[in-house]
Amino acid sequence: MSSMGQGTAAGFSIPLVRQFSIFLENRVGRLVDILRSFDEAVDVQLHALTVLEATDFAVVRMIPDNADATRLLLRSRDLAFSEVDIMITELDDDRTLSNMCLYLLGAELNIQFMYPIIGDHPMAGPRMAICCDDNQFAGQVLLRKDYRLLGAEDLRSGM
Repeated sequence: MSSMGQGTAAGFSIPLVRQFSIFLENRVGRLVDILRSFDEAVDVQLHALTVLEATDFAVVRMIPDNADATRLLLRSRDLAFSEVDIMITELDDDRTLSNMCLYLLGAELNIQFMYPIIGDHPMAGPRMAICCDDNQFAGQVLLRKDYRLLGAEDLRSGM
């Protein structure tokens, strides 16, 4: 199970997923054009998407299930992008979003951003992508509070 982590000198490592941030000109149809590229790709599926709009540019944050294929796709389209590892946590009645934020606050961790994950697995609860100023420590805090953290293999398997 991904949420168990592996031992490290500092405690244990946590599962992380790769988020891509694409920088787009703020023009009509640009987002649809990018999304169609992913629809046509046979080796990658998007599991999360959020758009941050500015006057001239937009930043599209996305979580695919295949980082290597995504990188190739974005390069083939000559798109400017960056990558960062983030966490995905599953919520339920006992592991709520407000409690998650409270635990991170108690550990003096800052949430840089978060957004929901697209999902239709019948056994899965709501999921949130989250990035903190120290994801390893934040993940360790959440795991100690019995939150389930998902890795890239969990996205591919639909868990």
